[in-house]
Amino acid sequence: MTFKQKLAKATSISAGKLPSSYQIVGDVLLIKLPKLKPQQKQKIGQVILQLLPYVRTVCEIKEVSGELREPTVSTIAGNGTATVHKENDVLYKIDVSKVMFSKGNLSERKRLLGKIKDGETIIDMFAGIGYFSLPIAKFTKAKEIISIEKNPTAYNFLTDNIALNKITNIIAIQGDCKIAARSFPAKADRILMGYFPGTEKFLGAALWMAKPGCVIHFHNIYPEKDLWKKPMSQIDEICSAFKKKYRIILRKKVKSFSPKKWHVVIDFTVS
Repeated sequence: MTFKQKLAKATSISAGKLPSSYQIVGDVLLIKLPKLKPQQKQKIGQVILQLLPYVRTVCEIKEVSGELREPTVSTIAGNGTATVHKENDVLYKIDVSKVMFSKGNLSERKRLLGKIKDGETIIDMFAGIGYFSLPIAKFTKAKEIISIEKNPTAYNFLTDNIALNKITNIIAIQGDCKIAARSFPAKADRILMGYFPGTEKFLGAALWMAKPGCVIHFHNIYPEKDLWKKPMSQIDEICSAFKKKYRIILRKKVKSFSPKKWHVVIDFTVS
């Protein structure tokens, strides 16, 4: 019996109204319940706590919005939205009601670790709570990671997580990466652009910070019908404006973002 079937049986709510998936961050479970009444949501929350004893709190997540990617979350069972999540031997302190955590990018984080060379200077332009920066610092021999984050709440978790994981080679900066870029001309061997949508608006700042031969990991969201013409035209236009030559290394679909829309990554070098 699937989790969805168990939930339907225990709550007497039609399986058609229940989601097939959920996300667990630390000991907090996040679930989407758009078709249900408040009383039904509370009932589901209580049943989940009984079915999954390692879960302390059940939250409904409605959306992630705004420039700072802030989640709209409400507690439907249990107590407390602050937790510590462990992934790939890295600890992430987080409050799921204040900051998003995307477990769907785990494969991309692991892929990146195999690409980094000893002694690299890496700039993480949208560091969040340290999704990419922390495992890079822990599992590679990068010289330094410059982690930039605009959201002050996420930045505070980033600095907490650097200390929690006993990391010594991350430089954390709170602020807009377009402004911070002015301090790092031609600094980076590798640049991570893990913000979307609208990542192309920040590509100029990345090019400013890129050494000759720098690898840029460009993430963005595109409708399926625009792959791969639109992202390639954006990269070409901005590189041309900065008089930078580039070479594509990889184009990859990371995961489905919504029906007929894809989160993609394009790796390319600039010279």
